[in-house]
Amino acid sequence: MQGVRRSLPQLLAEARRWFDEGLLAALEAAGAVPVSPTQVQLFAVLDEGGTTVSELARRMGVTRQTVHQAVHGLVAAGLLEQAADPASARQRLIRRTREGERAHDRAVAVLADLEGQLAGRIGQEKADALRTALEAPWGQPPSPDVG
Repeated sequence: MQGVRRSLPQLLAEARRWFDEGLLAALEAAGAVPVSPTQVQLFAVLDEGGTTVSELARRMGVTRQTVHQAVHGLVAAGLLEQAADPASARQRLIRRTREGERAHDRAVAVLADLEGQLAGRIGQEKADALRTALEAPWGQPPSPDVG
């Protein structure tokens, strides 16, 4: 029995999970502060100088409440801090602490190792082609044909 051909979004989600699970397992093995996949994603979209909760929610495609929960957990763990936003008295910037920077650097190193492991499994040429395809500009999502 042949399996149903999975859609590209399903395959991309599966690939994302592969990296997330590998990253979380490596960080846990290294004794890092336990984090959730949502918290990992938050770290990935955080700007060096800090980012507002609204912008983080937009980048992650989740609600502000989800971001607030993730931020509060990471602040309690000492990995993030909130600072005044010089551009807006009403907003706060979320940014990494020194420990958060160290955790981020560890995660970057683990992800580089995972990319190397992937290239070893599927071949460097395929891994390079995958990166090239994903880095290519896709443009705006197409509009549905009406009529």
